[in-house]
Amino acid sequence: MRKSGWTVATGLGSLVLLLTACGGSSSSTSTTTGAASGTATQGGASSTASTGSSSASSSSSSPASSANANPTQSVPKDTSSADAQPSSNNGVTFPAIGTTVLIVQHSDLGWVMAKASGYVVYTYDKDSKGGPPTCTGSCALVWAPVTGIPKAGPADTFPGTFGTVTAGGKKVITYNGYPLYTYVADHVLTTKGNGIDGVWHVIKLSESDITGG
Repeated sequence: MRKSGWTVATGLGSLVLLLTACGGSSSSTSTTTGAASGTATQGGASSTASTGSSSASSSSSSPASSANANPTQSVPKDTSSADAQPSSNNGVTFPAIGTTVLIVQHSDLGWVMAKASGYVVYTYDKDSKGGPPTCTGSCALVWAPVTGIPKAGPADTFPGTFGTVTAGGKKVITYNGYPLYTYVADHVLTTKGNGIDGVWHVIKLSESDITGG
């Protein structure tokens, strides 16, 4: 009976040990698997969080970059140049091609007639009123006739009248019927030609011939 009981007891002890061993093995495997799974899940969550953070950062920075870039790319149109251009709407007009503008200009001899370029003009005593210029050939190389269509400067009012006379196929400007010339040795606003040979003269005017003068 003891042998049989010992055998049963031994068998029960072996079964307990076996169950214990199996239970420990199962618990260890589960823990390892859980750790691995947890690690993988945390890694995946971290990766996802990192990706989401990167996307959020990219999304939040992109509009800012665009906002910062827009002022640089969209430069206000500069209209200063357009405003400075003459327009017929504000009453600005230009002389026609071939026009010679004559003005009242102050010189060392007082107020005289000059071209808009500043060169003083002269009359020649040997010319006849209403006739063509008689200073021709070599004379014209020193005393150049003033040609073109005469026009008074916008601020000038002349007591006499302008006209033209044709000579050598060109229109020579006249003042009160006498052809006008410039002296080639003159500089701007100088009157070196006045009184040469007693026959060359500037056209004297007054300050009152200038509007507002």
